[in-house]
Amino acid sequence: MSAARKPRLTFLNVLAQLSLISLLGAHILRAADSKPASPTDKLILRDHWTLQSSSKVEAKGETISTSAFLPKGWHNATVPTTVVSALVKDKTLLDPFFAMNLRQFPGVTYPIGGNFSNIAMQTDSPYAVSWWYRKQFVAPASYAGKTVWLNFKGINYRANIFLNGKQIANSDDIAGAWRTYEFNVTNAVKPGRENALAVQVFAPTENDLAITFVDWNPAPPDKNMGLWREVYLNTSGPVALRYPTVVSKLNPPANDSAQLTVTAQLKNGTSQPVKGKLKGQIESIAFEQEVDLAANEIKDVTFTPEQFPQLVFSNARLWWPAQMGKPNLYSLAMTFELNDKISDHSQTQFGIREVTSELNATGGRAFHINGKNILIRGGGWTPDMMLRETSQRLHDEFRYVKDIGLNTVRLEGKLETEEFFDIADHDGILVMAGWCCCDFWERWPRWQPKDFEIAQQSLRDQIYRLRSHPSMVMWLNGSDNPPPPDVEQMYLDIEKQLLWPNPVVSSATGKATTVTGDSGVKMTGPYEYIAPSYWEQDTLQGQPNRKQCNPGGCGGAYGFNTETSMGPAVPPIESIRAMVGKDHLWPIDDVWNYHAGGGEFKTIQVFSDALANRYGKSDSAQDFAAKSQLQTYEGVRAMYEAYSRNKYQATGVIQWMLNNAWPSMIWHLYDYYLRPAGGYFGAKRAMESLHPIYGYDDHSIWVVSSQYEDARGLKLTTNIYNLDMTEKFSHEDSVDAPADSTAKVFALPDVDDLSSVYFVLLRLTDSAGKQVGSNFYWLSTKPETLDWAKSNWWMTPTDSYADFTALAQLPKVKLKVTSRTERKGEDSITHVTIENPSKSLAFFLRLKVNKGAKGEEILPVVWEDNYISLLPGEKRELTANYRSSELGASKAAVEVTGWNVE
Repeated sequence: MSAARKPRLTFLNVLAQLSLISLLGAHILRAADSKPASPTDKLILRDHWTLQSSSKVEAKGETISTSAFLPKGWHNATVPTTVVSALVKDKTLLDPFFAMNLRQFPGVTYPIGGNFSNIAMQTDSPYAVSWWYRKQFVAPASYAGKTVWLNFKGINYRANIFLNGKQIANSDDIAGAWRTYEFNVTNAVKPGRENALAVQVFAPTENDLAITFVDWNPAPPDKNMGLWREVYLNTSGPVALRYPTVVSKLNPPANDSAQLTVTAQLKNGTSQPVKGKLKGQIESIAFEQEVDLAANEIKDVTFTPEQFPQLVFSNARLWWPAQMGKPNLYSLAMTFELNDKISDHSQTQFGIREVTSELNATGGRAFHINGKNILIRGGGWTPDMMLRETSQRLHDEFRYVKDIGLNTVRLEGKLETEEFFDIADHDGILVMAGWCCCDFWERWPRWQPKDFEIAQQSLRDQIYRLRSHPSMVMWLNGSDNPPPPDVEQMYLDIEKQLLWPNPVVSSATGKATTVTGDSGVKMTGPYEYIAPSYWEQDTLQGQPNRKQCNPGGCGGAYGFNTETSMGPAVPPIESIRAMVGKDHLWPIDDVWNYHAGGGEFKTIQVFSDALANRYGKSDSAQDFAAKSQLQTYEGVRAMYEAYSRNKYQATGVIQWMLNNAWPSMIWHLYDYYLRPAGGYFGAKRAMESLHPIYGYDDHSIWVVSSQYEDARGLKLTTNIYNLDMTEKFSHEDSVDAPADSTAKVFALPDVDDLSSVYFVLLRLTDSAGKQVGSNFYWLSTKPETLDWAKSNWWMTPTDSYADFTALAQLPKVKLKVTSRTERKGEDSITHVTIENPSKSLAFFLRLKVNKGAKGEEILPVVWEDNYISLLPGEKRELTANYRSSELGASKAAVEVTGWNVE
């Protein structure tokens, strides 16, 4: 036996032994989904699937999809799930997120840091063969006499589908990770009786339009093959109604008239022509038209305001992003009637709003919501590495997005669930979506005719699905490259035909096309550690010693940067322990680096070199993690502040990334464990609606308003302190902050006798003396310079580092901390009062709420503020909000640590 074959045989033997457990319950679970159907007759096929490799199954699909077939030794599964996700859940495979366990999985033979989507599976991989999904269920008796539809919202990548011994579809037709499928199974399903569904799934190859995480993280060995989205049955009469959508056009700036276009898809499920009425209602406004459908015809039917004047609304309640106003939603009810009987109906929500964009005077793409300017400030979103869906986690992450103050999330090729977009609609968070880079999606010269067809149908399915959501702000037809002219035109034709209501951008880069011209956006990095001064020093005019950047300019705070960051985001020590384990906690080793990225980002060396030079060498993981929060806080804050200060020469910035697909050392504002840390609170500070800013480039002080109402009679107080808290400068200014404005107030003068590390405190108060904005900077008298000539696509190196090592001289302080916790509904709120009674600065304090005095930190948690500094004698009151269920029967215990806290 060759060494190369041993892993596969060992794996299959393990499967055979462990999966015998599932045999015991095989007959018990036969009628698992026999509960009554919902009012819409939707039967979700979620629980009690079984799963097995085809290498262990001799039967054919026609047999497997019968009630008589006994799935002996198969794995239990809950759909949606990928194959590997199911095997992890049933403990056949180890936790792939811990340490380097994933490298031990059979089939993980691709190089560390490699993009597996572009690499062929080894022939002995357990996933080089197809896998069977099988489900038995009782269809409701009410299905009798109705048209029954079988829906698959996502199959990766190819499949053969069988129901009750009949093949419904084959792998020639079922191909494409981003396609959705609906089959008329009226003649195959058995109402009121037991049914059997079998799906044979094939993994994507390196030449398929599938799913990739690029250089963000590794990939599971099955390439996420499986039924990775919802599977369900539903019914209609002879004609089904799908994808109801309302497109609105406004008349800004008055916005007192909204012209609505309503469209929906009708599907004739019969072999006979039919004639009926499509009706719609929005509040008290009704509209209808007669529709003829040929046998088995699928047709889009549209109501325009020209044909139906009642679709012109006066003084409509507009949908706004959360920071601009209220995300108002309307209800749309639609029915299709045949012979005065309802064949199908829908009830959906929509928002009346209009998104427009154009290239501004400096070539950046500027966006407008309902005629008002908006600075896009967002983060790059990723789903779980194994595509697992968790409703509670979705809500938690959107709560973080709102708390930080972001207005946008970007989806690069990972187009999320309906629930995701529904939450975005309700929360007023914009979504920027499009295709992915760096795999077959951008290998256009290698596309065959079938690939063009899959790409075309994938876009149609996704545009149908997404177009109704008011949260959608734009669609990108490419990522790292624009499509070639024929593909771009194909995409544009589909978007026009399906009434896509939002701007379309050719790619996430500054590369122009012959079809649509300049994109108005740039994707020029950086993605690696960068000094905080970079964002303001790198100007539209460029640096004289800088090499030519990618088209669209470099990464400084001008234009629209679709993905960029200050690089790694090393999490707090608790997350590091959970990620790498105690045996690899210190020093940094291959396990740490395995939880970095791929390609150019396989280590965190650039970040750790900067940390050692700027804050001093670390002697433990605890010390390294604590210092990392400082560096990440100042870096993330500087990026967002520079873009805010420079609006609207700067029109948008997407932090790469918002979150992670698995526990990671890089690219996030909160980590996989939902632990907010330095980057989170640096971003949150930068997103204040009224915010004072220090300019790293010219030492100027600015006030930025991100709110859409004027603020008059403000007072800005500026103080400079030495390390020993001696005040070296004080200044007061009366300022007004018009809506959505930015203004330079003054430039700091040269101050003599500054300590090597000094502090700038900015406080903004309203006319009543209430603080409405603040900022606290630690700065170095040693200049931090950049080596512009060595700039590349991922970074500009630091030539001379700032020196913050004197922070180690801060005297130890003892804080006074009191807390109380109250419960409000399902939430608990812990109120913390923290006071610094000493004559020294209490620097960079971290607050936690734990489950008891020695318990784990409660997560997720929304802190009013965190990683704060207190001046001598200063007292602050802060709140932490979290689910009471996370606390359980324990008593909330507040823990405060800090740079110089006893």
